[in-house]
Amino acid sequence: MSGNQTNKSPSENRSVLITGGSGLVGRYLTSALLDKGYTVTHLSRKSSRFGRVRVFRWDPERGILDPLALEGIDFIVNLAGANIGEKRWTKGRKDEIVNSRIDSVKLLHKVITDNRLSIKAFISASATGYYGSITSDRIFKEEDPPASDFLGSTCRLWEEAADLFSKTGIRTVKIRTAVVLEKSDSALSKLMMPAKFGFLAQTGNGNQYMPWIHIADLCGIYLKAIEDQNINGAFNAVSPHHATHRVFVKTLADVIGKPLFPLYLPAFILRAALGEMSDVVLKGSRIASDKIINSGYLFRFGNLHDALENAVKS
Repeated sequence: MSGNQTNKSPSENRSVLITGGSGLVGRYLTSALLDKGYTVTHLSRKSSRFGRVRVFRWDPERGILDPLALEGIDFIVNLAGANIGEKRWTKGRKDEIVNSRIDSVKLLHKVITDNRLSIKAFISASATGYYGSITSDRIFKEEDPPASDFLGSTCRLWEEAADLFSKTGIRTVKIRTAVVLEKSDSALSKLMMPAKFGFLAQTGNGNQYMPWIHIADLCGIYLKAIEDQNINGAFNAVSPHHATHRVFVKTLADVIGKPLFPLYLPAFILRAALGEMSDVVLKGSRIASDKIINSGYLFRFGNLHDALENAVKS
Protein backbone atom coordinates (compact mmCIF):
# COMPACT_ATOMS: atom_id res chain seq x y z
CA MET A 1 0.00 0.00 0.00
CA SER A 2 1.32 3.44 -0.92
CA GLY A 3 2.21 5.76 1.95
CA ASN A 4 -0.26 8.28 0.50
CA GLN A 5 -3.20 5.89 0.82
CA THR A 6 -5.48 5.91 3.85
CA ASN A 7 -8.25 3.64 5.05
CA LYS A 8 -11.55 5.33 4.36
CA SER A 9 -14.60 4.73 6.50
CA PRO A 10 -17.72 3.40 4.72
CA SER A 11 -19.43 6.74 5.32
CA GLU A 12 -16.76 8.91 3.73
CA ASN A 13 -17.99 10.63 0.57
CA ARG A 14 -21.52 9.29 1.20
CA SER A 15 -24.35 11.78 1.07
CA VAL A 16 -27.67 11.67 2.96
CA LEU A 17 -30.69 13.85 2.25
CA ILE A 18 -33.05 14.35 5.20
CA THR A 19 -36.57 15.71 4.93
CA GLY A 20 -37.89 17.10 8.20
CA GLY A 21 -34.28 17.59 9.28
CA SER A 22 -35.08 20.52 11.58
CA GLY A 23 -37.36 18.36 13.76
CA LEU A 24 -36.37 16.44 16.88
CA VAL A 25 -35.18 13.24 15.22
CA GLY A 26 -33.73 15.12 12.25
CA ARG A 27 -31.50 17.28 14.44
CA TYR A 28 -30.05 14.34 16.36
CA LEU A 29 -29.66 12.19 13.27
CA THR A 30 -27.95 15.01 11.40
CA SER A 31 -25.36 15.36 14.18
CA ALA A 32 -24.80 11.59 14.25
CA LEU A 33 -24.29 11.46 10.48
CA LEU A 34 -21.91 14.42 10.45
CA ASP A 35 -19.89 12.83 13.26
CA LYS A 36 -19.50 9.72 11.08
CA GLY A 37 -18.28 11.70 8.09
CA TYR A 38 -21.43 11.80 5.96
CA THR A 39 -22.38 14.79 3.87
CA VAL A 40 -25.87 15.88 4.93
CA THR A 41 -28.47 17.86 3.01
CA HIS A 42 -31.85 19.03 4.30
CA LEU A 43 -35.08 19.69 2.46
CA SER A 44 -36.98 22.33 4.38
CA ARG A 45 -39.90 24.68 4.05
CA LYS A 46 -37.72 27.21 5.87
CA SER A 47 -34.40 28.76 4.93
CA SER A 48 -32.77 28.14 8.32
CA ARG A 49 -29.44 26.32 8.31
CA PHE A 50 -28.10 23.55 10.53
CA GLY A 51 -24.31 23.80 10.93
CA ARG A 52 -22.48 22.14 8.04
CA VAL A 53 -25.68 21.18 6.24
CA ARG A 54 -26.87 22.31 2.81
CA VAL A 55 -30.52 23.36 2.88
CA PHE A 56 -32.83 23.34 -0.13
CA ARG A 57 -36.34 24.76 -0.04
CA TRP A 58 -39.27 22.59 -1.05
CA ASP A 59 -43.05 22.62 -0.83
CA PRO A 60 -44.62 19.15 -1.10
CA GLU A 61 -48.15 20.54 -1.00
CA ARG A 62 -47.49 22.60 -4.13
CA GLY A 63 -45.22 19.97 -5.74
CA ILE A 64 -42.12 22.17 -5.62
CA LEU A 65 -38.70 20.50 -5.36
CA ASP A 66 -35.49 21.51 -7.15
CA PRO A 67 -33.97 18.34 -8.72
CA LEU A 68 -30.51 19.77 -7.95
CA ALA A 69 -31.17 18.98 -4.28
CA LEU A 70 -31.11 15.27 -5.14
CA GLU A 71 -28.02 15.20 -7.34
CA GLY A 72 -25.25 13.11 -5.85
CA ILE A 73 -27.46 11.86 -2.99
CA ASP A 74 -26.85 8.26 -1.90
CA PHE A 75 -29.59 7.89 0.74
CA ILE A 76 -32.84 9.65 1.56
CA VAL A 77 -34.20 9.68 5.11
CA ASN A 78 -37.79 10.89 5.08
CA LEU A 79 -38.95 12.39 8.38
CA ALA A 80 -41.41 14.91 6.97
CA GLY A 81 -44.92 15.11 8.39
CA ALA A 82 -47.16 17.31 10.53
CA ASN A 83 -46.85 16.73 14.29
CA ILE A 84 -49.73 14.49 15.38
CA GLY A 85 -49.76 15.91 18.92
CA GLU A 86 -49.61 19.60 18.09
CA LYS A 87 -53.32 20.32 17.53
CA ARG A 88 -56.71 18.76 18.16
CA TRP A 89 -57.69 16.22 15.50
CA THR A 90 -60.35 18.07 13.55
CA LYS A 91 -61.26 16.79 10.09
CA GLY A 92 -58.98 19.41 8.55
CA ARG A 93 -56.10 18.56 10.89
CA LYS A 94 -56.43 14.85 10.11
CA ASP A 95 -56.23 15.60 6.40
CA GLU A 96 -53.13 17.72 7.02
CA ILE A 97 -51.45 14.94 9.03
CA VAL A 98 -52.07 12.36 6.30
CA ASN A 99 -51.36 14.57 3.29
CA SER A 100 -48.14 15.98 4.74
CA ARG A 101 -46.76 12.44 4.89
CA ILE A 102 -48.01 11.12 1.57
CA ASP A 103 -47.37 14.23 -0.54
CA SER A 104 -43.73 14.47 0.55
CA VAL A 105 -42.97 10.85 -0.35
CA LYS A 106 -44.78 10.99 -3.69
CA LEU A 107 -42.99 14.21 -4.67
CA LEU A 108 -39.57 12.72 -3.88
CA HIS A 109 -40.39 9.62 -5.91
CA LYS A 110 -41.68 11.65 -8.85
CA VAL A 111 -38.61 13.89 -9.02
CA ILE A 112 -36.23 10.93 -8.77
CA THR A 113 -38.14 8.99 -11.42
CA ASP A 114 -38.66 11.91 -13.82
CA ASN A 115 -34.98 12.88 -13.63
CA ARG A 116 -33.69 9.30 -13.70
CA LEU A 117 -31.73 9.80 -10.52
CA SER A 118 -30.25 6.92 -8.60
CA ILE A 119 -30.17 6.39 -4.82
CA LYS A 120 -29.02 3.42 -2.75
CA ALA A 121 -31.89 3.39 -0.24
CA PHE A 122 -35.02 5.22 0.83
CA ILE A 123 -35.60 5.17 4.59
CA SER A 124 -38.91 6.51 5.83
CA ALA A 125 -40.28 7.24 9.25
CA SER A 126 -43.44 5.48 10.32
CA ALA A 127 -44.86 4.88 13.79
CA THR A 128 -45.96 2.13 16.15
CA GLY A 129 -49.40 3.69 15.71
CA TYR A 130 -49.50 1.35 12.69
CA TYR A 131 -50.87 -1.29 15.08
CA GLY A 132 -53.57 1.04 16.39
CA SER A 133 -54.41 2.88 19.59
CA ILE A 134 -55.51 -0.15 21.58
CA THR A 135 -54.60 -1.90 24.81
CA SER A 136 -54.39 -5.66 24.44
CA ASP A 137 -52.39 -8.69 25.53
CA ARG A 138 -50.93 -9.04 22.05
CA ILE A 139 -47.28 -8.22 21.37
CA PHE A 140 -47.37 -6.70 17.90
CA LYS A 141 -44.80 -7.69 15.30
CA GLU A 142 -43.93 -6.25 11.92
CA GLU A 143 -45.99 -8.83 10.01
CA ASP A 144 -49.18 -7.88 11.84
CA PRO A 145 -51.74 -5.96 9.75
CA PRO A 146 -52.37 -2.24 10.24
CA ALA A 147 -55.22 -1.10 12.45
CA SER A 148 -58.28 0.56 10.94
CA ASP A 149 -58.31 3.58 13.31
CA PHE A 150 -56.88 6.97 12.35
CA LEU A 151 -53.26 6.30 13.33
CA GLY A 152 -53.28 2.82 11.82
CA SER A 153 -54.73 4.11 8.54
CA THR A 154 -52.29 7.04 8.47
CA CYS A 155 -49.27 4.77 8.94
CA ARG A 156 -50.57 2.33 6.32
CA LEU A 157 -50.92 5.09 3.73
CA TRP A 158 -47.52 6.50 4.74
CA GLU A 159 -45.83 3.13 4.23
CA GLU A 160 -47.69 2.43 0.99
CA ALA A 161 -46.29 5.70 -0.36
CA ALA A 162 -42.78 4.64 0.70
CA ASP A 163 -43.26 1.35 -1.14
CA LEU A 164 -43.30 3.29 -4.41
CA PHE A 165 -39.50 3.27 -4.08
CA SER A 166 -39.42 -0.47 -3.41
CA LYS A 167 -41.46 -1.12 -6.54
CA THR A 168 -38.80 0.66 -8.62
CA GLY A 169 -36.01 -1.51 -7.19
CA ILE A 170 -34.75 0.83 -4.46
CA ARG A 171 -34.04 -0.67 -1.04
CA THR A 172 -36.78 0.70 1.19
CA VAL A 173 -36.91 0.71 4.99
CA LYS A 174 -39.85 1.82 7.15
CA ILE A 175 -39.03 2.69 10.77
CA ARG A 176 -42.06 2.28 13.05
CA THR A 177 -41.09 4.57 15.90
CA ALA A 178 -42.27 4.45 19.50
CA VAL A 179 -42.36 7.34 22.03
CA VAL A 180 -38.94 9.00 21.83
CA LEU A 181 -37.08 9.72 25.07
CA GLU A 182 -35.39 13.12 24.87
CA LYS A 183 -35.67 15.80 27.51
CA SER A 184 -36.28 19.07 25.71
CA ASP A 185 -38.55 18.58 22.71
CA SER A 186 -40.41 15.28 22.91
CA ALA A 187 -43.34 13.42 24.43
CA LEU A 188 -41.10 12.88 27.47
CA SER A 189 -40.70 16.62 27.94
CA LYS A 190 -44.50 16.96 27.96
CA LEU A 191 -44.82 14.18 30.55
CA MET A 192 -42.34 16.04 32.72
CA MET A 193 -44.22 19.35 32.65
CA PRO A 194 -46.06 18.74 35.99
CA ALA A 195 -42.63 18.33 37.62
CA LYS A 196 -42.35 22.12 37.51
CA PHE A 197 -45.06 22.11 40.15
CA GLY A 198 -43.37 19.42 42.22
CA PHE A 199 -45.11 16.22 41.09
CA LEU A 200 -45.81 13.85 38.21
CA ALA A 201 -49.28 12.63 37.20
CA GLN A 202 -50.52 9.39 35.71
CA THR A 203 -53.05 9.42 32.86
CA GLY A 204 -55.99 7.02 32.76
CA ASN A 205 -55.76 3.80 34.76
CA GLY A 206 -52.05 3.39 33.99
CA ASN A 207 -52.45 -0.14 32.63
CA GLN A 208 -51.86 0.89 29.02
CA TYR A 209 -48.42 0.03 27.68
CA MET A 210 -46.09 2.80 26.58
CA PRO A 211 -43.67 1.63 23.88
CA TRP A 212 -40.55 3.81 24.02
CA ILE A 213 -37.08 4.29 22.56
CA HIS A 214 -34.13 6.47 23.54
CA ILE A 215 -33.19 9.07 20.92
CA ALA A 216 -29.67 7.59 20.68
CA ASP A 217 -31.07 4.17 19.78
CA LEU A 218 -33.48 5.63 17.27
CA CYS A 219 -30.59 7.36 15.51
CA GLY A 220 -28.60 4.13 15.75
CA ILE A 221 -31.38 2.24 13.98
CA TYR A 222 -31.51 4.85 11.22
CA LEU A 223 -27.74 4.56 10.81
CA LYS A 224 -28.02 0.78 10.56
CA ALA A 225 -30.78 1.16 7.98
CA ILE A 226 -28.46 3.36 5.94
CA GLU A 227 -25.34 1.21 6.24
CA ASP A 228 -26.66 -2.38 6.29
CA GLN A 229 -27.77 -3.47 2.81
CA ASN A 230 -29.66 -6.40 4.35
CA ILE A 231 -32.08 -4.05 6.14
CA ASN A 232 -35.25 -3.93 4.07
CA GLY A 233 -38.95 -3.47 4.83
CA ALA A 234 -40.60 -2.53 8.13
CA PHE A 235 -38.81 -2.49 11.49
CA ASN A 236 -40.13 -1.56 14.92
CA ALA A 237 -37.94 1.06 16.57
CA VAL A 238 -38.89 0.27 20.15
CA SER A 239 -36.99 -0.77 23.27
CA PRO A 240 -37.19 -4.45 24.31
CA HIS A 241 -38.16 -3.30 27.84
CA HIS A 242 -41.99 -3.24 27.96
CA ALA A 243 -43.50 -0.84 30.51
CA THR A 244 -47.03 0.22 31.36
CA HIS A 245 -47.77 3.91 31.72
CA ARG A 246 -47.92 3.46 35.49
CA VAL A 247 -44.45 1.86 35.58
CA PHE A 248 -43.09 4.48 33.17
CA VAL A 249 -44.25 7.43 35.26
CA LYS A 250 -43.15 5.79 38.53
CA THR A 251 -39.69 5.19 37.06
CA LEU A 252 -39.55 8.77 35.81
CA ALA A 253 -40.53 10.01 39.29
CA ASP A 254 -37.70 7.99 40.82
CA VAL A 255 -35.19 9.34 38.30
CA ILE A 256 -36.02 13.02 38.78
CA GLY A 257 -36.84 12.75 42.48
CA LYS A 258 -40.44 13.98 42.30
CA PRO A 259 -43.49 12.36 43.92
CA LEU A 260 -46.12 10.63 41.84
CA PHE A 261 -49.35 12.56 42.30
CA PRO A 262 -51.88 10.28 44.04
CA LEU A 263 -54.89 11.56 42.05
CA TYR A 264 -54.67 10.38 38.46
CA LEU A 265 -55.96 12.27 35.43
CA PRO A 266 -59.20 10.45 34.53
CA ALA A 267 -59.78 9.38 30.96
CA PHE A 268 -62.90 11.54 30.57
CA ILE A 269 -60.92 14.71 31.31
CA LEU A 270 -58.36 13.89 28.65
CA ARG A 271 -61.08 12.98 26.17
CA ALA A 272 -62.84 16.28 26.83
CA ALA A 273 -59.60 18.19 26.33
CA LEU A 274 -58.05 16.24 23.44
CA GLY A 275 -60.91 14.42 21.75
CA GLU A 276 -59.89 11.40 19.67
CA MET A 277 -56.21 12.27 20.12
CA SER A 278 -56.51 11.20 23.79
CA ASP A 279 -56.32 7.57 22.63
CA VAL A 280 -52.61 8.09 22.01
CA VAL A 281 -51.96 8.41 25.75
CA LEU A 282 -54.89 6.40 27.14
CA LYS A 283 -54.22 3.24 25.14
CA GLY A 284 -51.15 1.25 24.23
CA SER A 285 -49.90 -2.29 23.65
CA ARG A 286 -46.54 -4.00 23.64
CA ILE A 287 -44.50 -3.84 20.44
CA ALA A 288 -41.84 -6.42 19.60
CA SER A 289 -38.23 -5.41 18.96
CA ASP A 290 -37.02 -8.90 17.96
CA LYS A 291 -36.62 -8.14 14.25
CA ILE A 292 -34.19 -5.22 14.66
CA ILE A 293 -32.28 -7.11 17.39
CA ASN A 294 -32.00 -10.21 15.19
CA SER A 295 -30.61 -8.00 12.41
CA GLY A 296 -27.62 -7.31 14.66
CA TYR A 297 -28.63 -4.04 16.29
CA LEU A 298 -27.51 -3.77 19.93
CA PHE A 299 -29.54 -1.34 22.05
CA ARG A 300 -27.54 1.18 24.05
CA PHE A 301 -30.51 1.85 26.33
CA GLY A 302 -32.63 -1.27 26.71
CA ASN A 303 -33.50 -0.56 30.35
CA LEU A 304 -36.11 2.10 31.12
CA HIS A 305 -34.43 3.51 34.25
CA ASP A 306 -31.08 3.89 32.49
CA ALA A 307 -32.70 5.41 29.42
CA LEU A 308 -34.68 7.96 31.42
CA GLU A 309 -31.70 8.84 33.58
CA ASN A 310 -29.58 9.51 30.51
CA ALA A 311 -32.31 11.40 28.67
CA VAL A 312 -33.21 13.60 31.61
CA LYS A 313 -29.76 14.29 33.01
CA SER A 314 -27.57 14.42 29.92
